[in-house]
Amino acid sequence: MQDKNITCKVCSETFVFTANEQEFYKEKGLTNDPQKCPSCRQAAKQSRGPRNDRGFDRPKREMFPAVCSECGKSTMVPFKPSLDKPVFCSDCFRPNHR
Repeated sequence: MQDKNITCKVCSETFVFTANEQEFYKEKGLTNDPQKCPSCRQAAKQSRGPRNDRGFDRPKREMFPAVCSECGKSTMVPFKPSLDKPVFCSDCFRPNHR
């Protein structure tokens, strides 16, 4: 494989798609050449915001107010508390659930 010169679809600058990059794309099963230069790709990634460790956006978790059953402290939990089950703040949860 030889290096390819490609024109970025965003900034119209020419960039080199190296033979090593082409090999990497081939190994990953990617069949299309990149359309954006490295700078525009990086800018696009940053504009999308933070990602989790798998590269996907994670929706914000809905949190619910609760009162700790052990210490009485107000806390927020990631589930809707029910009256028949105890709820613990993070300080009280750790010692009770080891």
